[in-house]
Amino acid sequence: MKVVIVDDSALLRQRLAAMISRLPGVEIAGEAKSAAQALELIRRCHPEAVVLDIRLNDGNGFDVLRQVKREPGAPVVIMLTSFPSTKARQTCQALGGDFFFDKATEFQKALEVLTDMELKQRKHASSGGNKAARTGVWSMSNPKMVARYGRHNQT
Repeated sequence: MKVVIVDDSALLRQRLAAMISRLPGVEIAGEAKSAAQALELIRRCHPEAVVLDIRLNDGNGFDVLRQVKREPGAPVVIMLTSFPSTKARQTCQALGGDFFFDKATEFQKALEVLTDMELKQRKHASSGGNKAARTGVWSMSNPKMVARYGRHNQT
């Protein structure tokens, strides 16, 4: 499963890449520090998941989220931010974000989502499933995901 990391902090991108690359079956397809780089990378690599920060060098993650979710076969988007306000959570949900986690307190949840996605992808691959079927269950509108990871509008 391919993952793209988008964050303006080089240190955080490195930390995330190191942690994500240790997950079985998960590979880092690329890293971006800006909205423009993120969109180009996502369109070129077609990842199954994107870990996306709100604040970027040339814009914000909401702009990236909005554009990515308009395209067919959009990846699962995990917003991972230091600014977890109720308004930001609601904006993420309104734009089609799949998960929204606070970097300070929910960092591990992002890794758990990726691990669960990879396991589900492997299961679907062995049964002939397609990408849409693999990623379709990964939404905060899915009651099982809400029970496991919480709701978008929690503060």
